[in-house]
Amino acid sequence: MTTKQPQSLDLHIGKIIHNARKNQSLTIADIAQQSGISRGMLSKIENGQVSPSLDSLQKISRALGLPISAFFKEFDNEESQAQLVRSNEKLEVVRRGTKVGHTYHLLAYNNGPRKTFEPFLISLDNKSEVFPSFSHEGTVFMYLLEGEMIYRHGKKTYHMKPGDSLTYDATISHGPEELIEVPIRFLNITMYNQPAPE
Repeated sequence: MTTKQPQSLDLHIGKIIHNARKNQSLTIADIAQQSGISRGMLSKIENGQVSPSLDSLQKISRALGLPISAFFKEFDNEESQAQLVRSNEKLEVVRRGTKVGHTYHLLAYNNGPRKTFEPFLISLDNKSEVFPSFSHEGTVFMYLLEGEMIYRHGKKTYHMKPGDSLTYDATISHGPEELIEVPIRFLNITMYNQPAPE
């Protein structure tokens, strides 16, 4: 059947867009607003019902903080791959809660059809910033590289200095409570729960 290969690629692209959007807790409306593509068209693209143009993919990639190559990289490729992201190639991502002085850099992307982890380098530069509470799926490993802050998880707070690490259940409300010394930089790695093998 001559249309099989294009349909497979459309479904592959749709799945990557869907997973990237869900992992960032974004709605189709959020992506529509940032990309200028209608919600109806985005829904069709996610479901593999239409073949998106390169222009549309570029707009979606910017909204998701992904390079456009991420939509094609793993298609029809069964070989194991390692991914090198150089220091000047980190992807800056806009996430809910992001404000001036609060920067997310994604250190890896497109880890197969089901995302198992998400590593970020987060920078906080505005000492007077007030942070919202965050809550999402997964377990977080956090390692403070620079600066000093009080970090809250649930009802407890933790005074963190460079070299300190904190591991916590991300479904419980968490976030910076007080920035003591800026700039603050820390690694934030979210591990997502995987379904039990069948």
